[in-house]
Amino acid sequence: MDRDRFPSDLLKDQIAWYLTYDELAVDPAGAQTAARRRRLLELSRRVAGHPFWKTPAGTPAARMALKEIARTQTEAGS
Repeated sequence: MDRDRFPSDLLKDQIAWYLTYDELAVDPAGAQTAARRRRLLELSRRVAGHPFWKTPAGTPAARMALKEIARTQTEAGS
C-alpha cells in the first residue's frame, strides 16, 4: 500500500506522532515534556479517530502500512 492511498492529513498526523514521540524519547525530562505528551495524545486521538478507518480500506493491514510509511518518512527527514 503506497502513501497515496491515505488521506494527506492522516499521513501528516502519523508522521507528526513519530516526530513527537522521538522528541520525548531523546529528552524525557525536558522543559517541553508536558506539552509534548499533550501533543502526542492529541495526535493519537486524531489518527485513531480518523474517518478513513471507517471505510473498507481502513483495515488492520492499512494501519500497519500507514505506520511503516510514516516511519520511513520520518527517518528520511521528510
